[in-house]
Amino acid sequence: MTNRQSAVPRMLAVCLAGALVAAPALLAQTTFKLAKNKYTPAQDVALGLKAAAEVRKEYPVIDEGVVTAYLSRLGDGLVAAAPASLKEPVYKFSFTGVNLKEINAFALPGGPMFVNRGMIDAAKGEGEIVGVMAHELSHVLLRHGTANATKAQNPWLQLGQVAGVVGGSMVGGAVGAMISDGTQFGLSTMLLRYSRDFEKQADLLGVAIMANAGYDPRDLARMFETIAKSGSGAPPEWLSSHPDPGNRSAYIVKEAQTVTMRPRADTNEFALAKIAVAGLPAPITMAELARRRDPNTGTAAANAATGTPGLPVPPPSAQFKEITTGVFTASVPSNWTSLQSSSAIRVVPENGYGQLKGQTVFTHGVEFGVAKAASRDLSEATMAWLKAAAQGNSEIRLDGQPQNVRMSGRAALGTQLVNPSPLGGIERIALYTTFLANGNLFYYLTISPDADVTTYQTTFVRIGQSIKLTDIR
Repeated sequence: MTNRQSAVPRMLAVCLAGALVAAPALLAQTTFKLAKNKYTPAQDVALGLKAAAEVRKEYPVIDEGVVTAYLSRLGDGLVAAAPASLKEPVYKFSFTGVNLKEINAFALPGGPMFVNRGMIDAAKGEGEIVGVMAHELSHVLLRHGTANATKAQNPWLQLGQVAGVVGGSMVGGAVGAMISDGTQFGLSTMLLRYSRDFEKQADLLGVAIMANAGYDPRDLARMFETIAKSGSGAPPEWLSSHPDPGNRSAYIVKEAQTVTMRPRADTNEFALAKIAVAGLPAPITMAELARRRDPNTGTAAANAATGTPGLPVPPPSAQFKEITTGVFTASVPSNWTSLQSSSAIRVVPENGYGQLKGQTVFTHGVEFGVAKAASRDLSEATMAWLKAAAQGNSEIRLDGQPQNVRMSGRAALGTQLVNPSPLGGIERIALYTTFLANGNLFYYLTISPDADVTTYQTTFVRIGQSIKLTDIR
């Protein structure tokens, strides 16, 4: 499953309520609304520092003096050029290189930024590195990470995460597993996987910051074109968490025409940094980094235990086993593996869940979870949940009208959906919802590629019929 969302107008208007931030003249006519955010800037910093400590523990940090000083100079210059109205005094900016091969960079809430060696290797000039750093800095200044976490109050993003199911990849590879292990938010999706609205905001603010720092904003468009061409048939690592809003190069170039580039003294530091990077040990890939992780400590091992998506998936066993929680019991095929989080249980066959082309995907199996209901009307609560999911995935579609069904003797709603499959073609998703005694939604979700529906249909029905809700009514 992959997240896709349609392009948004140039005059961005995020639907969530928030304070209007209009930057100085350097932003031309573009304005931004800060997305709804229940976290304070100080909490952004605390979260970012905790996650950054995990990154530094897991990642091959570049300690070479020329490279570290170079990235710090670039980053500090961008911070100085950013709108003062967006720079919270508590932010703690840092700019760290990591010896990873992929063309990638990411910034955590509150200021820590990490730049892959692959980004430096691919750049044809300093402005291209600066462009991506300005984009990442914009995510920090616009507080997109904790805005994502605030959206987790939305049941769809909060549990399970069905957002991880129908919304596609979490941040792929070791970074997703690491941040999942190291922060209170559980899923890196909430921190680093941005909507296309957020992406366009970061692009446009990045243009303004670059110009104010003395760089040609068109270099940002050039670097994005390089990133897009780097996948060799697989989605580039950076694009897995920074989806293209559409017409990216065109609107960046158009925005660049509205800003004035300030003068900047030329230096030869880019060439020196290139030489310094070339002298480092050979970079490793994200996949190699994931394999190095302790198999007892993180998601990488759990993903590996379910096999490799894309390989043949064994048919469901005719023998069933029972799973039991404080909310429900159910019977599932004995050859399926349970993956449990604090709010949901995913049960999958071999090769039905794991890494595919740098992303974590879920192609076959079922999921059970509990979500806060947005309404006491079951249809309204379910549709609110689905509407929230569509904010991050414009290609998921209803397949017919929801139907009234029964689950564990209770009135329930069955909703059929279709979505592009990471294996090619489409996948079919069935979502069944009912109310628990405390007013929360309980859901049972099934997923399989369209070509495998016949193989799995009987099993999915049997699992659904076996569900017994055990909450006290």
